[in-house]
Amino acid sequence: MDEDFLLATQLQEQFNYEYETSPLSIVDESWEMLDPSPDVRAMFLEFNDMFFWGKLSGVEVRWSPRMTLCAGVCSYEGRGGLCSIRLSEPLLKLRPRKDLVETLLHEMIHALLFVTQNNRDRDGHGPEFCKHMHRINKASGTKITVYHSFHDEVDVYRQHWWRCNGPCQSRKPYFGFVKRAMNRAPSSLDPWWGDHQRTCGGTYTKVKEPEGYGKKGKKDGKTSEKKALGNGKPSSTTPGNMSVPSPCISCNSFC
Repeated sequence: MDEDFLLATQLQEQFNYEYETSPLSIVDESWEMLDPSPDVRAMFLEFNDMFFWGKLSGVEVRWSPRMTLCAGVCSYEGRGGLCSIRLSEPLLKLRPRKDLVETLLHEMIHALLFVTQNNRDRDGHGPEFCKHMHRINKASGTKITVYHSFHDEVDVYRQHWWRCNGPCQSRKPYFGFVKRAMNRAPSSLDPWWGDHQRTCGGTYTKVKEPEGYGKKGKKDGKTSEKKALGNGKPSSTTPGNMSVPSPCISCNSFC
């Protein structure tokens, strides 16, 4: 037998023995090399059996490429309807694997409380939530918390800024700024708007946006037509940038 293959076989047998006698924690650093790009659905099913007694088999879990305000969210549709967990691809894709594990488990606790108690308060982290959080942390070595927003990453996506010209520009902690990942000006659609009108009454003006945002990519129609007639080639236009609104899941004004 080839010596290299024999050595590899021996190392694999040693690893299998060590894993069986002392399994790795689900947040062990070794997983960064062993499984750097995990299948989130397979991970969900494993955790469902490991920590949730198989009660979450009807829950959906998927990546969200547009969610930039928090790492994960658990949502419910209709009475006794679909329970869905969404994980932020922009916030989690470059973070350590353990952050994905702990975020997923956080949302799975919310899903458990919905499935077993019809608890729809996704922002609530009361005694029942904490009971399961501490149970899983103790059993697995995780450090699940009631928070999982990664502020530095979130701020990277908040490139549309407005500032109020009223009294609130001198008040902590926001000093009149509203920062958003999408180009949606502060308005009566915001739940805090009424309070702002009563306590400040100022007007918001946009003060910052992503570099190059809003520049038209389309050529002048007449110019393109003339060029087409002159060189015998069909004219072409470059479509401009389109901003597709993403749903706001934050409960504060900095969304």
